[in-house]
Amino acid sequence: MSAWVLPDHIADVLPSEARHIEELRRDLLDMARCYGYELVMPPLLEHLESLLTGSGEALGLQTFKLVDQLSGRTMGLRADSTPQVARIDAHLLNRPGVTRLCYCGPVLHTMPSAPYATREPLQFGAEIYGHAGPEADLEILLLALDCLEVAKVSSPSVDLADARIVSALLKNVELPGQLLTLIHAALAAKDSSELSVLTKGMPIETRQGLMALVQLYGDEKVLIEAEKVLPAIPAVLEALTNLKWLASHLTGTQVSFDLADLRGYAYYTGARFSIYAKGAPDALVRGGRYDEVGAIFGRNRPAAGFSLDVKALVSVLAPRPLRAAVRAPWREAVDLRGAIAALRARGETVVCVLPGHESEVDEFHCDRELIQVAGQWVVKAI
Repeated sequence: MSAWVLPDHIADVLPSEARHIEELRRDLLDMARCYGYELVMPPLLEHLESLLTGSGEALGLQTFKLVDQLSGRTMGLRADSTPQVARIDAHLLNRPGVTRLCYCGPVLHTMPSAPYATREPLQFGAEIYGHAGPEADLEILLLALDCLEVAKVSSPSVDLADARIVSALLKNVELPGQLLTLIHAALAAKDSSELSVLTKGMPIETRQGLMALVQLYGDEKVLIEAEKVLPAIPAVLEALTNLKWLASHLTGTQVSFDLADLRGYAYYTGARFSIYAKGAPDALVRGGRYDEVGAIFGRNRPAAGFSLDVKALVSVLAPRPLRAAVRAPWREAVDLRGAIAALRARGETVVCVLPGHESEVDEFHCDRELIQVAGQWVVKAI
């Protein structure tokens, strides 16, 4: 095998795509800053027990592990930045009130999340800590939609769910861990036959409620039907009310509901959302409430957030037009060097054509050139 062949699902990013990714990264961070979110930069690796807090088995299987040669302890290369941001909120900042944080950096996965997905996503995300009310859920959802808008994603659609519904239905039922996993899988797959077998012998109210969830997906009528067929458990009613309230604030956005959607069930503790767009094979954004994320750090306070892969987002967007550049000759003349420096100081891209390379094409589209007219260097259209 050639030394330059990369591992499966790992790839170099070439100039045009890299430029688009970097421009989008800046736009996303600027949008988060407009909402008052502060940028943090957690490390790429840290001790495993800290890295996997609140993430469950799934994230553990996605994490590359290695031994620290200094301490002998097991370390991990992050597969998700949220636990790290929770650690920063809990121990490094330790603020008493609301804290808003954002981040953007690479994460590594042991396995791709989809057949053609990268194992090295560039994860952008935002987290809000310290507010238990639905206002935080709405803010994080609106920020996610504004991020897609600045990325020029057309007509995104939001799918809403709430982890509390299934948790409330199963609250008083003692289940071995394996059976609980199978129930979650059957609900996510909307497999009524399998779910019927798995819930046999459960209290009738619980069984009927779980079976009803399989059919509870679609538009806003789902919530009306859910109020009729689900048990009148306070946590269930609260979740339905919260979903209705969130949807009422998403004017102009297509909203759907899937009350049996349990992706990330071990992670989320309340309202959760996925955002889709035409041309994207899967959700572009996933987020919601995960109040337990900071528990292992001794600061179990309310939290909500979302994340997206900037690389995956770029792959479904139209290429951004190149910013036109100025072509200039390469000479040692002081006046030419000064003219070039002045243009670059104003934010212009100036490409100096090295001797013997006048006919070559590069990444930048030069629509103007710097030429000498009557002893002065001036920019003229090509």
